[in-house]
Amino acid sequence: MKKVNNPPRSEWKQVLQRPTQTVADIERTVNEIFAKVRQDGDAAIGQCTEKFDGVKLSSLLVSKAEIEKAEEGVPEELKQAIQLAKANIETFHKAQIIGKTEVETTKGVHCWQEKRPIQKVGLYIPGGTAPLFSTILMLAVPAMIAGCGEIVLCSPPNKEGNLHPAILYTARLCGVTKIVKAGGIQAIAGMTFGTASIPQVYKIFGPGNQFVTVAKQIATKYGVAMDMPAGPSELLVVADDTANAAFVASDLLSQAEHGTDSQVILVSTSKTLIGQVEREVDRQMRALPRKAIAEKAMANSKLIFVKDDQTAIDLINEYGPEHYIVCVANEDFYVEHTVNAGSVFIGNYTPESAGDYASGTNHTLPTNGYAKQYSGVNLDSFMKSMTFQKITKEGLRAIGKAVEVMAEAEGLQAHKNAVSLRLESLS
Repeated sequence: MKKVNNPPRSEWKQVLQRPTQTVADIERTVNEIFAKVRQDGDAAIGQCTEKFDGVKLSSLLVSKAEIEKAEEGVPEELKQAIQLAKANIETFHKAQIIGKTEVETTKGVHCWQEKRPIQKVGLYIPGGTAPLFSTILMLAVPAMIAGCGEIVLCSPPNKEGNLHPAILYTARLCGVTKIVKAGGIQAIAGMTFGTASIPQVYKIFGPGNQFVTVAKQIATKYGVAMDMPAGPSELLVVADDTANAAFVASDLLSQAEHGTDSQVILVSTSKTLIGQVEREVDRQMRALPRKAIAEKAMANSKLIFVKDDQTAIDLINEYGPEHYIVCVANEDFYVEHTVNAGSVFIGNYTPESAGDYASGTNHTLPTNGYAKQYSGVNLDSFMKSMTFQKITKEGLRAIGKAVEVMAEAEGLQAHKNAVSLRLESLS
């Protein structure tokens, strides 16, 4: 990890730069694959799967028999852990249900808002170096609560042409209606255009690498919505001398092991703690099975010393971390003044891993600074707000003249007439 000592504000943008490619670097590849899938459907997806995943599939769809066999291969202890996580995620997301909001803006003018589910949603589940079955919980559970009718899941197969048993078990547990063996750009393209095997969806959810993120962005050009730009994982920890250095190091490594393009940052007002954390990272990394990945991610990462809390919070808000851990004596100050973060974890005993799996909050979060304008996935992500109104004769008399005047001022005579005719009928 690179040490940065009290950087001036003029250098913050450079210091906080993410290790990501630009859209322009990736867009050409994405457009080429989109064009092939749009034209050739399943055949193009099969070709891409053979090229990028190294396996030739006889069918893109997961069969009922495959799901049943996979369930037998999931240890009972893991099933119970998944069920516990599912229960907590359900509890948190059910609490977000909002009923009809109704108001009479003027006597006789009744307006209200109701939520309706998005009918068809697509879930992208990474499955390369780590099969992220936990992401199914984070996406399919709120989709079910929202009432989405069709839930399509795409995930890349392994070299044997299979999906991880835990992915299939969790998908079935959470009500996924169709499971597809497809990953990367081709999966996003399949859900964008629809193929013989993959239904076209209205909105695509889920994290992925930079190619998947750009593919989701390009899907919006074809009328398919996306949850947010969710690319390589990132974590920022702010800590002082009250933090446990071993805990902080473990949190940094927990995100670094996601992928070589992940980024982790420690911001601290204590040089002593920074030194302790640096040593702990070296010690703990030696025992990690994914040490090679974590080492490369750590090369993109920073240990940043700042002079005081105000400087620290300003730098944190400038970065806008996906995951954000607060381990300081003055935690109220940081929590109150944080305005840009995907999800916040407070205190020495709140590891980011808890949010990744089982505390109940959603782990599908904005990365690459998009926490400045995007929320993480929540129940509303799977719903649309629709407004309704009903106006009585009395209500039309009350607002009709204002509508006429405004329509005429904009030069929209037909708009005025739609009101004038009704008012005349009431005379």
